[in-house]
Amino acid sequence: MTANNKKTDRISVGKVIIYILLGIWALAVLFPFYWMILTSIKSYGAYSSEYVPKFITLSPTLENYITAFTSVPLGQYFLNTVIFTVATTAIMLIVIIPAAFAFSRLEFKGKNLVFTLFLSLMMIPNELVVITNFMTITNLDLRNTFVGLILPSVTSVFYIYLLKENFSQIPNELYLAAKVDGTSDLKYLFRVMLPICRPTVVTVTILKVIECWNSYIWPRLITDDPAYFLVSNGIQEIRENGFGRENIPAMMAAVVVISLPLIVLFIIFRKKIMEGVARGGTKG
Repeated sequence: MTANNKKTDRISVGKVIIYILLGIWALAVLFPFYWMILTSIKSYGAYSSEYVPKFITLSPTLENYITAFTSVPLGQYFLNTVIFTVATTAIMLIVIIPAAFAFSRLEFKGKNLVFTLFLSLMMIPNELVVITNFMTITNLDLRNTFVGLILPSVTSVFYIYLLKENFSQIPNELYLAAKVDGTSDLKYLFRVMLPICRPTVVTVTILKVIECWNSYIWPRLITDDPAYFLVSNGIQEIRENGFGRENIPAMMAAVVVISLPLIVLFIIFRKKIMEGVARGGTKG
């Protein structure tokens, strides 16, 4: 056996081991989702009678999904979450895109200092500013309103940094040439920079949608009116005042319904997310 054949065999064995480890890891990650879906299609009686958990069911039912929508206003929670997510994401894009453009292209006194101060805010955990935000929103009498829900989430230092780094990769000669032609900054931003950096903008948008959809602490703190509950904090309402703590299959059905939009969103845009993050973190 030649040296090249031995090297090829070692590479093949290494790939097999890697694939086996990745397969085990994938099963460990996906099993909770499988168990969640499996439990959601079991009847309450069948689930309660299982002294030893069964990994399959021969009598699936959609009764739990009907219970999830009829026992609590899950549809209202969905609508509230959609309004909160769309409004927050749209306003955030309006705020962070011009900010990233200013830090990447415009020259003004103290720009580096301001940007450094911005980055230093990333060192502060979000939990530390929750009380300040709560007091501000309360003093403005915005509790139990969509404005109170949305206002603290309309900007992000990390997303400004990600876009700024992406914008900085575009050659400055394009900007100077556009200025010579009399192109305004806004026109250059929307006609040149945003089309080039579309993967990163899409990534930021999707990540913000996921962040808003999964938001729990702030909505739970600022709303105690069920009319403004989101799906995240509506889960607690479902558990306490819906179909009871013992009805685990119905609870799992509600969780499946709430999780499904994000899973579908990630599957559709997973390549855009990976591409955008890679572009945002690469200089050159």
